[in-house]
Amino acid sequence: MPKQVVLATRNAHKAEELARILNDLHSDIHVLTVADFPNAPEVDETEKTFVGNAFLKARAIAEFTKLPTVADDSGLCVDALNGEPGVFSARYSGATDHVDQANLELVLEKMQGVPEGKRGAQFVCAAVLVIPDGPEVAVEGILEGSLLQEPSGENGFGYDPIFVPAGFKITTAQMSAVDKDSISHRGQALRQLAKSISALI
Repeated sequence: MPKQVVLATRNAHKAEELARILNDLHSDIHVLTVADFPNAPEVDETEKTFVGNAFLKARAIAEFTKLPTVADDSGLCVDALNGEPGVFSARYSGATDHVDQANLELVLEKMQGVPEGKRGAQFVCAAVLVIPDGPEVAVEGILEGSLLQEPSGENGFGYDPIFVPAGFKITTAQMSAVDKDSISHRGQALRQLAKSISALI
């Protein structure tokens, strides 16, 4: 019987990305998501750090499902905006419809007039593993880059259409899923976490 891991997210894009990366690393693991547990609790992200929010989600879902749980909290940190949107990346604009687009447009609006050399940013991902009544592990992945002045690319989600990774000339929204996973903050974090999954599950 394959080992089971729950991904503590309701974000379909993120679940797909997390599952893809984990399955590439561990073909013997059956990846479930919160969608497989309709009565799973909603978890408010009230911490001030990515790792704090990731643990909030993972602990709650691990307690509910009684299964090893992986959660991440990730976001865009923009140098010229003093690290914003940071932990508020997913809800930066306060919009309830077309949220990704609204968040992206707000960042671009705030970055108007900021010159090319001052548009540095990082995608940051804290990923955690919580074993019910067992150990907890936390890791972090960071992807350095810069922001365009207008979106480019149809792949990815969130802020991908305006983020150009350091050393590249295209956005993460112009990359294939495989290419993006190979460098992304989430891919970095999950590859680190995979070692713990192998050892503990």
